[in-house]
Amino acid sequence: MISILECGKLNTIQDLGRFGLRSIGITTSGAMDSVALRVGNILVGNGADFAAIEIQTYPFTLRFETETRFALTGTDAPADLDGMPLPPWWSMSAKPGQTLRIGQPRTGARSYIAVAGGIGVPLTLGSRSTSLRNGFGGLEGRALRAGDRLTTTTLPYSSVEIGANIPSGLAAAQGTLDVRVIPGAELDILPTELQRQFWTAVWLVTAQSDRGGYRLRGPELKLPAPMEMRSYGVVAGIIQLPPSGQPIVQLSDANTAGGYPRMGGVIEADLHQLGQAQPGSKVRFRQTDFETAQAAQRDIEDFLSELRQACAEAVAATTNQEQAGA
Repeated sequence: MISILECGKLNTIQDLGRFGLRSIGITTSGAMDSVALRVGNILVGNGADFAAIEIQTYPFTLRFETETRFALTGTDAPADLDGMPLPPWWSMSAKPGQTLRIGQPRTGARSYIAVAGGIGVPLTLGSRSTSLRNGFGGLEGRALRAGDRLTTTTLPYSSVEIGANIPSGLAAAQGTLDVRVIPGAELDILPTELQRQFWTAVWLVTAQSDRGGYRLRGPELKLPAPMEMRSYGVVAGIIQLPPSGQPIVQLSDANTAGGYPRMGGVIEADLHQLGQAQPGSKVRFRQTDFETAQAAQRDIEDFLSELRQACAEAVAATTNQEQAGA
């Protein structure tokens, strides 16, 4: 059991998302940084899709009511357990009554707290993710607030402390974030100069951004004449161009359908870093192709596989030492 003591707005429970239902208007939801979620679950011995707490407003404080193992991933944020500073991307055991506090991140936007066995909320349409737009999933379909008590599923765990050495390409970026994009179906309707600006401009993530999508500010990419399109299916990563000429990048709580011209699609391997961009961050689009996108995703899967193996070996070694000393 976990008690929430201090909580800002829009912090939620998320897993990897709710798939196969966009055709009936239900968003995928899920963690904005799926890599951070998966790493956290690996560090505490969970399956990849166990539910965790996604934090995007700070400070956030909770109290562990039962003994458990937890991992903190995602941002580089000041965090402590009963006043003892904690490094990012690290897991350790907590005793009943201990308090975990996370402050405003130095880099990144979203922190994840994974616990052994996951957060025990009901499955809704195959997922435990909170869909604020639809009002279901997670804890009663709403954001967390102070006073909430969350059930944690009992799962045997090792007491060994384990951390993850995150490659620079997977951690939250500092400075301008280069995002790889596959050109979209309607990109070539833009005049040549506007296409050039799309690829070379540094775009600002505005305050009008959330889990549904990021509104960007930069040069106005206005079409020579209004364009009417039939609605099409929308997924996370699609970059749309509304009449304002300022792109919108759809993200975890993206609309399920839309009709704005598609400038491109952010590759899956870069979506997690984009999910860590704070308002005011700068983004630049880099053109890529399908083969590069596949290779980049394989690199992430290889890293996660190696991390899971390393964690399993560390736990096994500790268990053997404890048994030998008994």
